Amino acid sequence: MDVAAMFPLGSVLFPYTPLVLRVFEPRYLTMMGRLLDQEDPEFGVVLIERGLEAGGGDERASIGTMARIIQMEAGSADLYVVAVGGERISVEKWREDDPYPVAEVSAIAPLVWDDALTPLHREAERVVRRLAGLAFALDEARWDPGTALSEDPVESTWQLAAIAPLGEYDRFRLLKATSLGGLLRSIIDLCLDEEPVLIARAADARDADDGSL
Repeated sequence: MDVAAMFPLGSVLFPYTPLVLRVFEPRYLTMMGRLLDQEDPEFGVVLIERGLEAGGGDERASIGTMARIIQMEAGSADLYVVAVGGERISVEKWREDDPYPVAEVSAIAPLVWDDALTPLHREAERVVRRLAGLAFALDEARWDPGTALSEDPVESTWQLAAIAPLGEYDRFRLLKATSLGGLLRSIIDLCLDEEPVLIARAADARDADDGSL
């Protein structure tokens, strides 16, 4: 079991996907300063289930992702941090903030690829890119629908989870996947559930535009 500096956020971080942060709270500025003393600085990211990112007093998810810092740039009163998601972690115990959140964490076993999943992976990519295109048209996309994926199938599956325009609790459900096949099926099912909602919003937007002429 390891002890990790933690950064609770209002969003889910998936393995093999980037994270960009603007750090301005004094406690997290202290955290980043201490992490820079490490050879390979990283911190844990968990979803805030209730409460706000700033100020503390939040309720935090028990599963998250380690984030490895790859770039840091100082502003006048803040820091811009670029990190990339690594292994998933289970939070075993929260310690007292000192002054930032710290937790005892254990690694979650990585998901394993099987070539038999190739057709399911292709279907997931097709569905995700279609849904991301709808979200992009509504200016609601997190990612460009044409974002290139890793050639590694495990990495690209997590990247598909990130590209999919889903709510944070659905994304958290994906983060908890126990098999790669289950993750791919969940990505497809959640996207297909979301698709009618986006289609309806797109139709409402077109109607509103037509009415304004």
